[in-house]
Amino acid sequence: MWSGEKAPLLRVCLLALAALWRTRSVNADATSDAFNTNITLFTRILDSLLDGYDNRLRPGFGDRITEVKTDIYVTSFGPVSDTDMEYTIDVFFRQSWKDERLKFHGPMNILPLNNLMASKIWTPDTFFHNGKKSVAHNMTMPNKLLRIKDDGTLLYTMRLTVHAECPMHLEDFPMDFHSCPLKFGSYAYTISEVTYVWTRNASASVEVEGESSRLNQYDLLGQTVGQETITSSTGEYTVMTAHFHLKRKIGYFVIQTYLPCIMTVILSQVSFWLNRESVPARTVFGVTTVLTMTTLSISARNSLPKVAYATAMDWFIAVCYAFVFSALIEFATVNYFTKRGWSWDGKSIVTEKKKERASVAKKNNAYAVAVANYAPNITKDSGTLPTVAKGAATDPNKQRADGKVPDSKKTFNSVSKIDRMSRILFPVLFGSFNLVYWATYLSREPIIKDMVPST
Repeated sequence: MWSGEKAPLLRVCLLALAALWRTRSVNADATSDAFNTNITLFTRILDSLLDGYDNRLRPGFGDRITEVKTDIYVTSFGPVSDTDMEYTIDVFFRQSWKDERLKFHGPMNILPLNNLMASKIWTPDTFFHNGKKSVAHNMTMPNKLLRIKDDGTLLYTMRLTVHAECPMHLEDFPMDFHSCPLKFGSYAYTISEVTYVWTRNASASVEVEGESSRLNQYDLLGQTVGQETITSSTGEYTVMTAHFHLKRKIGYFVIQTYLPCIMTVILSQVSFWLNRESVPARTVFGVTTVLTMTTLSISARNSLPKVAYATAMDWFIAVCYAFVFSALIEFATVNYFTKRGWSWDGKSIVTEKKKERASVAKKNNAYAVAVANYAPNITKDSGTLPTVAKGAATDPNKQRADGKVPDSKKTFNSVSKIDRMSRILFPVLFGSFNLVYWATYLSREPIIKDMVPST
């Protein structure tokens, strides 16, 4: 009885499952057919676009000027080479133009394609005017993107690494500013055939990714863009320009060059406080500081190109070298007059010593005369001689107590008047030089040649 009641219910369930399965199969087949239909449709669209298309002719040939809109997204900036005067930049280089031959009608407004399609259509012959070497990335496939809108507008993007020239004016090195240009345009088409414009406004056409700069010695202050026209023997061409403004970081050079130079100059002035008879010590101070300044001046030039003019650091090193060399000449002057016997207080040491010897000899003669006069009366007046001898013997002691005899030694070993003046003059002059030097260069406004290009 139970089997008879359940049989119709089981039959209904089986029929429902069969109907559901049939519906799903129909939907899957419909989806598959629609997908295959879309693929076939897109293939037909691409084939129709390329049917009769000649990629040797630019869009609007013989009718209008082709306008190419560009913008740049900088993914990495740097490093900057001072010796080669060049810099490296990684960019996403974007170009957009309209080609009426590529209009289409379909279920999608945009066709996303790869580099294979780009080789079959016309693309701008853009090149970098100041590029020394440009690399298009091809790993794992060529890094190129192509999108075609239904109205024939194309977007063509590629990833590039460009090594470009950066003319530098190093008169203010290392407190200098630079403007590194990036110039690009058409190689073959003149301004009457192809022109370039920025896609957006000037400030937004070139974007630099935050924390993308690989600059150890520079700060990237910003960028400006512009457009100019150049004339050559083959015609006039549009050139798009982007300038990246850089300011050098001075910290490295303060630690490596400026502080050692200042300490060397101070060390050379320590010799003014040594006794002028300390010839070995003062000679070591002078020669060592001169050689140190020579080494610093040579090492400071190794990281710079061989320019024919003097930089701000060269002037600083030259003045420090002059101070160090002057300290050595000062010691030579003091030592020369010391050997000649002049104390530079208006008196001759040799003359003073001769006068002292003459006075001593005169006193000795007086003592000899006294002894000769009193010799016959020694037996009669035996108490007189000891008194005279005692008086004569105590005279030198009295003179020493008065401090007249040691005067010659004090004059001979005293500090030279040149040293006394140098102790004040050299530090004051060097301090004044540093004050003027740093106030002049650090207060300068950024002066960058061609900082704002023509628009």
